[in-house]
This record gives sequence, structure tokens and C-alpha cells, in this order.
Amino acid sequence: MVRQHTELKFNIVAVERLQESIDLKPEASEINPDNRPPQEWPTQGRVESIDYETRYRSGLNLVIRGVNCSINPHEKINICGRTGAGKSSLTLSLFCTIEATEGQVFVEGIDISTLGLYDVYSRPDVELRQTLEYSYLKDYVSAMEERLNATVLEGGGNFSMGQRQLICLARALLRKTNLLVLDEATAAIDLEADALVQAIIRQIFCEYMILTIAHRVDTVMDSDRIMLDTSAALLADQSSIFHSLAKRSGNA
Repeated sequence: MVRQHTELKFNIVAVERLQESIDLKPEASEINPDNRPPQEWPTQGRVESIDYETRYRSGLNLVIRGVNCSINPHEKINICGRTGAGKSSLTLSLFCTIEATEGQVFVEGIDISTLGLYDVYSRPDVELRQTLEYSYLKDYVSAMEERLNATVLEGGGNFSMGQRQLICLARALLRKTNLLVLDEATAAIDLEADALVQAIIRQIFCEYMILTIAHRVDTVMDSDRIMLDTSAALLADQSSIFHSLAKRSGNA
């Protein structure tokens, strides 16, 4: 009797999950033939958000509410806020990972919600060897048995944590995008590896627009703006949390 009751509960749950899958709203198509951006898009990477709001699922509270911002090409922007404030959710909007409930996000004047996911995500890969050299991975990859044909294990298990971050930067270089999003990119590596990653970002990605989410103050000191203010203004305000964090780390 107990076994039959347990099996019945399992079957009911299975039906509920099946119904959830049936009711699931499909994501955007891979390619929208009626609206494809120019081949060279984006050429500079200007981003504009207008009254942007979103939630992760119908019925849940908004995770972002009424965001309006304009980010110019080549600007380095740090997005600050407490845990759960919506920092990562804001960057996910740029990749259509979560769709807008209200408002729009434009990249160089194009509403990205009208594009296919392929056009949002990808651009051609070239100059692999030079990119490995730029990202300080050339010697390590050259020492691997299959070199450029070597397999990256699941989760990057055959690379150190710092090298995994460098691989991510190398991929960004290969895509030749004009917008780089760093969401706690160096949170799991030591200070020495963090310094190397930051050096690469300053040297190789100096012409990129960069959006950074980070808790280490050293990581964001090169930002042009701290969203929604300049780093200089925040440092000048001795009552600000940012000033106290910078002072504590020896940067004020």
C-alpha cells in the first residue's frame, strides 16, 4: 500500500513537470530572417537601456525595475551593488538570456530582442595562435601533447582556475566583439592571477567597452564610471561605502 502511494506521488510529479514543459514559452529563434544586423555589427558597441524591467519567470517579482542607462563605446563601467541587487541579471539582458518584461535594450541602435540568438551571441573566430600569445597561454598550450587540438575537459579540469579565466579572455579576443562583460571574472583566483588578468584587460581590451561586476576594489579602480556615478566622485565622498572600501584596500 505504501509502495503504491509512493509510486502515485512520483507519477503525479512527472505529469506536473511534463505540463510545465508544455507550457514553457519557447526562446527566440536562432536566426530571424526578417531582421538580421549588418555583418560588421557591432562596430563600436554603444549600449542603451530604456525603462528595462525583467523577471526570471512569470509570476515572480521583478529582478530589475526601470533601468535607464547609456554606455558609450570604449567606456569601462563597473556595476556595484549588494548581493541580489540584479547586477548579473542586468548583464544577462545583453545576451537575451532573460527577456524583457518591459522596456528595451539597444546595441548600436538595434533592439536586440528583435534579433535571432545566433546574431546576438556569435561572430567568426580567427588568429588563434596570436590570441594565445596575447593571453599568456601559448607556452602552456604548446607543451600539451596535441597542442591546438588538445581537448578541454569538462569544466576546464585540465587547466588551473587562472588559466580558465585567460581562456575566456582569449575567446573574447577571437570573437572581435566590442563589448566585454566580466561578471566576477576573477573572484575564484588568487591575487597574482587576478593581477595578470587585469593587465591583459588593460593592454589588449583597452578599446573595448567593458562592463564589470566585481567585489575586489582593485579590479574596478580603472573604471571610467561606477554605475551610476564616476569612481572619482565616489572616492571624493568620504561618507560613501566605495570610499571606505577603497581606503581599507589602500587605494583611497
